Amino acid sequence: MRKNNEMRPINVAYNIYSQADSSVLFSLGKTQVLCAVTLQQGVPKFLKGKGAGWLTAEYALLPTATHERCARENTLGNRDGRTIEVSRIIGRTLRSCVDLSELGESTIIIDCDVLCADGGTRVASINAAGLALWRAQEHWLSSGRIKKPFLFQRPVALAIGVTEEHVLLIDPDYKEDSALIADFNIIGTQSAVMEVQGGAERRPLSWDLFMNVMQFGRDMLDMLGNDAHMHIPDRSDDIAIITEKYPLFSLKKRLASMSKE
Repeated sequence: MRKNNEMRPINVAYNIYSQADSSVLFSLGKTQVLCAVTLQQGVPKFLKGKGAGWLTAEYALLPTATHERCARENTLGNRDGRTIEVSRIIGRTLRSCVDLSELGESTIIIDCDVLCADGGTRVASINAAGLALWRAQEHWLSSGRIKKPFLFQRPVALAIGVTEEHVLLIDPDYKEDSALIADFNIIGTQSAVMEVQGGAERRPLSWDLFMNVMQFGRDMLDMLGNDAHMHIPDRSDDIAIITEKYPLFSLKKRLASMSKE
């Protein structure tokens, strides 16, 4: 059984999409998020002529990510409020970590698609986006598309729940989350806070308990930031990681068939 300060298993694979500038498949327990980063010419109207870039994010649950199939939002004709909220927090978090003046009038687009939702989809998306954006920066630097780094720190995100017994639980899954009296999402680095979301769901928390949550979150950010899976490997390791951990993509078979041809 998992301890209250123990994360679910983390797995990361890179370069899932061949067409994207960077992509990451981030797994947090059973929760899986596929994140892709692209760079396009042009900026929103309010930035035109100012010589600065922009960063935006889109978040979506794929139809079978949940126990009951959810309809694609483009078939419903409108975006769900939660989808908009999570998209905004991903974009807002990453914009706090970049110098957009280095991009010229270009827009970074971060797409986060949830393949399987078992709690913590927004923190998994932020972690995936941070890793993917860092790898995209490496790609753009090596290809000459940008002249110098623009990402000056990489965010780390985690969820903390409070149980009926006032036990603090890191990274609750869906079943654990449904029994909590409060939950929080904390985003930051080992030295700074970027955003805190959350609140009580059944009754108010005392200030002492809230401060305990914040201290616990700071300690856990340190731990997560030092996790081996959160450190970006050399690009030469990408194919090996994907082949070993995600045989679903049949990369070995595909390479074998290409060699025979």
